[in-house]
Amino acid sequence: MNRMLIRLILNVAALYLLVKLPVPGIAFNGEWWALVVIAAIFGVVNALIRPLLMGLSCLINVLTLGLFTFVKNALMLMLTGFLSDQVGKSMGFSFTVDGFLPALLGAIVITLFSAVLSLFIHEEHRRR
Repeated sequence: MNRMLIRLILNVAALYLLVKLPVPGIAFNGEWWALVVIAAIFGVVNALIRPLLMGLSCLINVLTLGLFTFVKNALMLMLTGFLSDQVGKSMGFSFTVDGFLPALLGAIVITLFSAVLSLFIHEEHRRR
């Protein structure tokens, strides 16, 4: 439970940075709590869809020396934008990602920010 809360906080921070940077094609309108909802959607999308994509695209990821990971992350961000926009209609917020190029730029921002924050946050991995 503690690890999920840390991941949620990291996702909220990364999405906050993303919406504050002037990335064309990515828009957010709403209150601060809406970023928590969007981060939860982002976490669920990454937990459910990303492993499937990782398995299906393993060969192309090896051939591109890992750069295809940014494409997969962009697709995850586009899906998050679509789902968040659907949920946000009933909750009074919007988060939109208009196309692949903004999603790719956003995925790069989120990946770099998460990597830097992960250096400072050490999670305990216990064997059970």
